[in-house]
Amino acid sequence: MTTAIAVPVWLAAAILLGVGALLVVLVRTRVRLREAREQSDHLVAAALEDADALRAEVGRLQRRIDDSAARPVPVAVVDEREYLITDLAPERGPRTPAAIVPAPLFADIVLRESVIRTAALAAGLRRALAPEVRHRIRFEMKREVKRSRKARKVAVREARRELAARENPRVQARTEAAS
Repeated sequence: MTTAIAVPVWLAAAILLGVGALLVVLVRTRVRLREAREQSDHLVAAALEDADALRAEVGRLQRRIDDSAARPVPVAVVDEREYLITDLAPERGPRTPAAIVPAPLFADIVLRESVIRTAALAAGLRRALAPEVRHRIRFEMKREVKRSRKARKVAVREARRELAARENPRVQARTEAAS
C-alpha cells in the first residue's frame, strides 16, 4: 500500500507565488545593479575626462608662468635732468631705477592684502563676539558699576559730613546769639 502525501492546493499555490515573487525581485535587483554599474562607469569616465582637461590646463598655466618668469622685468627710466623746486630741500631723490610692477602682479598683491586684512578682521570680530568674551565684558561692567556706586556712596557721606560740620558752627553761633 502506498501512502500519498496530501498537500493542500492553497499551500502549493502560495509557495509557487512566493518563489515567483522572489524571482521577480531578484531579476529587478540584477537589472538595477547593472544600470547602477553602467551609470557609475559613465561617471568615472566623465571624471577621468575632467581630470585630463585639468591636467592640460595646469600644464598650460605652468608654461605661462615659466614664460613670464623668463621675461625680464621692465625698469622705469630715470630722468637725468635736475629740477629745482625749492631751496628748502637741497637733497635730491634716489638715483636708483624703480622696478615697474606688471598689472596682473599689482592686482594680485592688492587683492591678497585686502583678503588678508578682511580675514584678520573677521577673525577678530569672531573672537570679540564669542560668548566667553561677552560674558567677561558683562562681568567686568557689573563689577565696575558696583565699584562706582560704592565710591559715590562714600563721596555722598563725606559731603554730608562736611556740610554738617560747616552748618554746625553756624547753628551754634545762632543759638549763642539768641541766648
